[in-house]
Amino acid sequence: MRSKGPLAWIRRTRFWTSVFRTGIPKDAREQHAVVLSNVFLHLHPTRVPQASIRFIRTFCLGGISLLLFCVLLVTGVLLMIYYRPTPGLAYTDIQELEAVVPFGQLLRNLHRWSGHAMVLAVIAHMARVFYAGAYRPPREFNWVIGVFLLVLTLFLSFTGYLLPWDQLAYWAVTVGTNMAASAPFIGHLGPFSVVDAGGDARAILLGGEVVGADALIRFYVLHCVVIPVVMPLLMAIHFYRVRKDGGVLARY
Repeated sequence: MRSKGPLAWIRRTRFWTSVFRTGIPKDAREQHAVVLSNVFLHLHPTRVPQASIRFIRTFCLGGISLLLFCVLLVTGVLLMIYYRPTPGLAYTDIQELEAVVPFGQLLRNLHRWSGHAMVLAVIAHMARVFYAGAYRPPREFNWVIGVFLLVLTLFLSFTGYLLPWDQLAYWAVTVGTNMAASAPFIGHLGPFSVVDAGGDARAILLGGEVVGADALIRFYVLHCVVIPVVMPLLMAIHFYRVRKDGGVLARY
């Protein structure tokens, strides 16, 4: 059947049909074809139980976490334009961002509060999954992926602490890295330590013995490059496993 409407000719072009290989589905079979031919729709099951999409089942915590991560990416890229990760310029750049750049303070606060909100949303999401028993077979692998995402979310928040290069940042990172020095196995002060002070977790994070220029550049790379690259990869696996497991668990 030929498409109707003022823009029907666009849907009949070769470009349109190469991108959208199927039209609006009319039955279950065509619905499967639409989902399987679209990379975004392929993340979702072709059929979802009606009970599993009720708000009280999930409270949209997973979607809220993803939305906040996207906000962090956008605001983070904009903040990188005005920020230089060196001890002599970092604090000055933050002050100029808030006082000189138009809407700079709003941009920074949006990034900061979105980070705090994402930590709370991910923790609440994990708690909901746990209390709902949605980690049980065959979903146990996806639960492990979720735990890694929770750890990365906390680490993403922690690495962002040092970047303003103020007193709060300095002492927060000092306390946090000292805790790393007391970690089992990987900290030289921790139980069952297998490393010395120059090669333990604290030294790796700081790039030395004190919070200085090496620590700032390492935290900057972790916060702006490494973690934002790793997290979307794990998120893609996480969403794909939800799809393969039949969507959100409908029965608790």
